[in-house]
Amino acid sequence: MSSTPPLDRADFPVTDRWAYLNHAGITALPAPALDAQHRCARDLVSDGGLSYAGHAERAEEVRASAAALMGVPTDDVAFVKNTTEGLGFVANGLAWREGDRVVVPDLEFPSTIYPWLGLRDQGVVVDLVPPVGTGRCLPVGAFAETIASGPPPKVVATSWVQFARGWRTDLAGLASVCHDAGALLCADVIQGLGVVPADLEAWGVDFAMADAHKWLLGPLGIGVLYVRRSCLEDLRPLEPGWASVVHREQWDNLDLVWDDSARRFEGGSPNMVGIHGMGASLDLLLGAGIETVWDHVSDLTDRACAGLASVGATVTCDRSAHGRSGIVTFIVDGQDPVTVNELLAARGVVCSARGGGVRLSPHGYNTYEEVDRLVAAVAALTGAA
Repeated sequence: MSSTPPLDRADFPVTDRWAYLNHAGITALPAPALDAQHRCARDLVSDGGLSYAGHAERAEEVRASAAALMGVPTDDVAFVKNTTEGLGFVANGLAWREGDRVVVPDLEFPSTIYPWLGLRDQGVVVDLVPPVGTGRCLPVGAFAETIASGPPPKVVATSWVQFARGWRTDLAGLASVCHDAGALLCADVIQGLGVVPADLEAWGVDFAMADAHKWLLGPLGIGVLYVRRSCLEDLRPLEPGWASVVHREQWDNLDLVWDDSARRFEGGSPNMVGIHGMGASLDLLLGAGIETVWDHVSDLTDRACAGLASVGATVTCDRSAHGRSGIVTFIVDGQDPVTVNELLAARGVVCSARGGGVRLSPHGYNTYEEVDRLVAAVAALTGAA
């Protein structure tokens, strides 16, 4: 495989200073996303509300781009401010009865599990799926065992890619198990969308959400929510407003008639500046081709794993073909991960301390040389240099 990145490094000014390998944390914003936000804001400065129609037209283009990246129909996508809001819309928008059951892994990012734990005061039972092995894997069989251990759950909720160790769940296989049990599948896809090819509708996912500031290469404060069309009427809009209804902008019509799409979950005026920024980043990803981006990132992570092992570090995440992601977590024996991460930053390599180790997460503009720079920095810590 060529080491030439599929995303143009000239679009990422962060490369002037850092080997930036922290896209599972907060992305380094590409210049086109910054420019798009500036243009949107400048329109508001110069023309105020007269610019709204053009901004709204662009928002619909961005919605279509997000849908294409997710592998879902455009009308099944709503803009949200972040993944947490999307999860809350699902957890609190469904109708619950005492004794209803939710199944969710116990090694989740807090925002992926708290919305479900928050239902306990309504009598909802939340059962946790234990991880398998030292790689903290979550194969479909582990979900199936927990699902079968009690009454059929109403919802199974999981992250597509586990944030700390990078395990990638087989969503298609899990959706089949869920639907056989009469359960809906809700997937937090923030750690996969934008780097791993997705086909959420074909896979059978019922709800999915992600915000832009990680692998989507976009700004904070904007994201997307997918609601499968067959589930639309099961989910009560929690923030009804003028934009939720089919007759939006008909101010004298006060009938509450929901829009016949996921737009019903967009109650008020959207974050247009954020949408424009996210749209520019989606254009970069779609232009490069997400399959090409994934091939490149997979190659980079393979190189990182081999290099880290060669200098005495231990990779702690699963690297099987079906479980790998853009995340690699490693440890340096006898050294605190937070301290290791700080020492890497001092050498110009940006990662993060997660999952009991150091987590690296390269993207489509990173290079072999940057991965080698990481390995060299770790070698200096292990004495292998």
